[in-house]
Amino acid sequence: MNRTRWIAPISLSAAALLLVAGAGAALAAGSGSIDHVENSHGSEQVLFSISGLPGPAKPDLSSIAVTIDGATVDATATSASDGGGLGRVAVLALDVSNSMRGKSFDEAKRAALAFVDQAPPDVEIGLVTFAGTVDTLQKPTTDRAALSSEINGLQLSGTTRLYEGVLAALAAAGADGQRQLLVLSDGADTTGVALSKVTAAVKRSGTRVDVVALSQKPDSLTSLSDIASSSKGTLVSANDPKALTGLFADEAQTLASQILVTFPVTPEQAGSGVDLRVGISAQGTTYEDAAFVSLGDAKVGPAPDPPATTPLPVSRPGFTISNQLLLVGIGAVGVGLLLLVGSALGVFRTKEPLTLEQRLSNRGGRGSASVTKAAPSVTVKESAVGLAQKALDSGGFEAKLALKLDAAGSSLKPAEWILMHVGIAFGAAVVGFMLSGGSIGLAMLLLLVGAVLPWIYLGFKQGRRVKAFNAQLGETLQLMAGGLSAGLSLTQAVDTIMREGTEPIAGEFRRALVEARLGVNIEEALDGVANRMSSKDFGWVVMAIRIQRTVGGNLSELLLTVSVTLRERDYLRRQVRSLSAEGRLSAWILCALPPLFMVYLAVTRGTYLYPMFHTTLGVFLLGVSAVLMSVGAFWMSKVVKVEV
Repeated sequence: MNRTRWIAPISLSAAALLLVAGAGAALAAGSGSIDHVENSHGSEQVLFSISGLPGPAKPDLSSIAVTIDGATVDATATSASDGGGLGRVAVLALDVSNSMRGKSFDEAKRAALAFVDQAPPDVEIGLVTFAGTVDTLQKPTTDRAALSSEINGLQLSGTTRLYEGVLAALAAAGADGQRQLLVLSDGADTTGVALSKVTAAVKRSGTRVDVVALSQKPDSLTSLSDIASSSKGTLVSANDPKALTGLFADEAQTLASQILVTFPVTPEQAGSGVDLRVGISAQGTTYEDAAFVSLGDAKVGPAPDPPATTPLPVSRPGFTISNQLLLVGIGAVGVGLLLLVGSALGVFRTKEPLTLEQRLSNRGGRGSASVTKAAPSVTVKESAVGLAQKALDSGGFEAKLALKLDAAGSSLKPAEWILMHVGIAFGAAVVGFMLSGGSIGLAMLLLLVGAVLPWIYLGFKQGRRVKAFNAQLGETLQLMAGGLSAGLSLTQAVDTIMREGTEPIAGEFRRALVEARLGVNIEEALDGVANRMSSKDFGWVVMAIRIQRTVGGNLSELLLTVSVTLRERDYLRRQVRSLSAEGRLSAWILCALPPLFMVYLAVTRGTYLYPMFHTTLGVFLLGVSAVLMSVGAFWMSKVVKVEV
């Protein structure tokens, strides 16, 4: 069992400060320090550092002496850089505010690079910067090239989020092994974060925080001193930026000189608090330190072998799917769905010539009874469409959907549309489920999107076709009036529009003329066009034709008068739309800005949105915002909409 603990040194000699010429202060010479204690499989591991060791001198590892409550224990010592299973993490937290501009910033980058170059290879180093924002540029890693690249690319910005930077560095350091923060700042915190929150977080984390204060005021030094002392770290004040490189290099050398001391824990000592003292000799001088620590678990022997009758569990490797194979699978499912929908709709089938009964049935409209002929076999499309038709027969929804499809100019029948709609929604849900690795939430979201988008598309096509129909109506009536003045009948005038007009009005008049030739009254056929296109203007035209047929009069002059009226109304409608364009554009921008900005934050700074979706207050405020947005959108739509 591994357990990481931080200890409170009894001796404060390791934290003593000496003035350094031109640099301010540095750690005291000739002292040892117990930096970290951790239990690993019944053995206690202690990181012991020596400061002030002259030149290239090395400590005598064989002279290690460890006592617990005054009793000597057998211990071994090795260089911490040689490994041993105890991880070491160091995080640089650098101030990149505008106050560092010039020589200070250049020296700070040079000092950080010196620390990266001289730190032992096994030490994982991270990089956090703070100014207007707090950025974790590099999580702890042994990749020195990546760290150097990030340091060389540092840029300055405004504000000093010192406290938030310390909290971010604590999070980056993690919770395993020895963790150390090296903070560099030349100014006080400019945010509203409480100092007590930072010191409490430092104490809870058990991370050592060493602070380098560059040209700081006394009140700023007090807050930095509180942060350092809360972790038994040190505060070093430097008035000359040139001294930073030496200070950072000393920190790296301290890590390089650390000694890993290991000794076993007996069952009697396990879990108890003891006075631990560690000492080692170097160049005739003994470096030692003492601390009160809580020992971990005792070392136990190997577990007994299981009985012969008990089968040993066999671990079989699980089947894993690579990302490339997953993408291929998703693509295959998508192609299969497209082929299935296309096959169901008869896209890949050759068209057979229609019989006379089928042609007459198609000319009669969607609402008329169909003349069917027994087929030798039932295709996939016929089975699926038949099932959808049974679902539509239960109510009046089919007639409304047929009218909507007619207005949109779609050749699909209601049952076919429903079948395609269900296929799109189901396919979107399957794709979302596979892309998210089995997330039901994303699958349900894409199912909802697949159910809504086809209706939006159908409504868009219907609105665009109806708008085009109304825009062509004035010219169409003028053309009909000209034909009537030339001696043509109303049916012949409609035939002229069918041959010389443009879509969609030519297609609708073609259908009305076919119905008239099949025996439907021409006024009723034209009235069907007005109903399909939801055109009040054309409904008035049909009403005028019926009145003229009843009481008599000059139909040509009547249509010319109606044409002029419709042209004036269309001109007024366009003018009103132009005058209200600014309001409609403002409404679109105001309604789209909040959700678009939320998407932007989710992509760039997802942590900012975390409280909104994971706290009760955030979810409540999100709901209130949605309600207010809906009310505002409804109100603005009523303000900018002018009926003509």
